[in-house]
Amino acid sequence: MSIHDAERIVVKIGSSTLTHPTGLINYRQVESLVITLSDIINSGKQLILVTSGAVAVGMSMMLIKQKPSDIPTRQAIAAIGQSKLMSLYQAMFIKHHRNVGQILLSRDVTDNDHFKQNVKNTINKLIEMNAVPIVNENDSICVDELAYGDNDTLSSIVAVISESDSLVLLTDIDGLYSADPSKYENAELIQKVGIIDENIMSIASDSSSNIGTGGMKTKLIAARYAQKHDIDTYIINGNNPKNLYKLFDGEKIGTHILKGSDLK
Repeated sequence: MSIHDAERIVVKIGSSTLTHPTGLINYRQVESLVITLSDIINSGKQLILVTSGAVAVGMSMMLIKQKPSDIPTRQAIAAIGQSKLMSLYQAMFIKHHRNVGQILLSRDVTDNDHFKQNVKNTINKLIEMNAVPIVNENDSICVDELAYGDNDTLSSIVAVISESDSLVLLTDIDGLYSADPSKYENAELIQKVGIIDENIMSIASDSSSNIGTGGMKTKLIAARYAQKHDIDTYIINGNNPKNLYKLFDGEKIGTHILKGSDLK
């Protein structure tokens, strides 16, 4: 199944794509994302948005330039930022006749079969009610043993729980490259990936962002989890959210990581 034929899709966006290099909210970027997602939903797709940004938004609101190292401060910053982030999404989606529903998750929820079923039920009902499920990690209460570590991992878990057909990871580069494109001019975009083996993992890098927690390596880990559950993953440049149109129209952009059944 190509993403053009997919019915339910999880779209994940990271902190660095939602903010300016200054760390402040990129309102034009967020608005462009909301318009694009709303239009794609109007075409008949079911979309679930997994968003980062609570800590980044909280930091910008409190004029903090470095991510706090102590857990209580980080949790408080996340609580402040999550409120602002959801109010921003709500205000923008409402303009395009979409309600939103917030779902905050932690590992103790998604590791429990009963709670996991409740998450699935809530997502299904929100979509049925014409509302956009917006998922984030519950950073305001999470400690290390309950945290996912990054929202790439969370997005793949949400894709599996919601029985989605595809997972789209929006990032700040065009996809997976043969080498770090910021260091090597001859680095080439890898358009299609089959089995995610150690060779593929070795060319991925960790995040160097002060506000983000993921990098290409975490995206491949997420894609590998999705692949095992027969879900396609697409890694594309989210700096222009309208790239989603190109993807859904069948253009070959970014990196497509095949689902498990396509590897046989």
